[in-house]
Amino acid sequence: MVTARTLDTGYIAPLESGDHLTMEEFERRYEAMPELKKAELIEGVVFLASPVSLTHSAGHMALTGWVATYVAHHPGMKAHSDGSVRLDPDNEFQPDIFLRKAEGGLSRPGSRDLLDGPPELVIEVAASSVSRDLFAKKHVYRRNGVPEYIVWRVRDGALDWFELTNGEYVAREPDGNGIIESRQFPGLRLDIPALLAGELAKVFAGVR
Repeated sequence: MVTARTLDTGYIAPLESGDHLTMEEFERRYEAMPELKKAELIEGVVFLASPVSLTHSAGHMALTGWVATYVAHHPGMKAHSDGSVRLDPDNEFQPDIFLRKAEGGLSRPGSRDLLDGPPELVIEVAASSVSRDLFAKKHVYRRNGVPEYIVWRVRDGALDWFELTNGEYVAREPDGNGIIESRQFPGLRLDIPALLAGELAKVFAGVR
């Protein structure tokens, strides 16, 4: 069981799913639980992650490699995995992957080495978290102006790519070859059939 440690200043209660907390209290309790790997504050409510399945972790690795390949060829872009992002006072998410512009972007490094503001691209690999990723979290990402949002529903064998247009998320469709290219990051091309088939060499080769 994950428990909070006791500090000289007094006992700090552990985070529990369903807790209603301010962001300040959420971060205080999270920092007191170094063994806890992932917790999010969604509309002021705490959500703790379930154990990570092999299906989820394989999907996470594949898309991390895809984004890392792009960053290796495009200086000035920053990619992160499982970093904490403060979106507004009630929402601090820990996306599986996010990509941002280091200069002139929408976000910036903040206190406690966390990100303040929306990254240009957020990616969630959804297994048990599909309902949150496609509803509550999608709503918050939209409201806070995340320009592009990808959800790979690994158990469904499907990928959703949303683009913020006039304040609403619009689903993008692949071209005739099954490819979608990011509008925020030109050259970041995703071969969706290859990804779903596990052909990672082909996925990485498509990045320009």
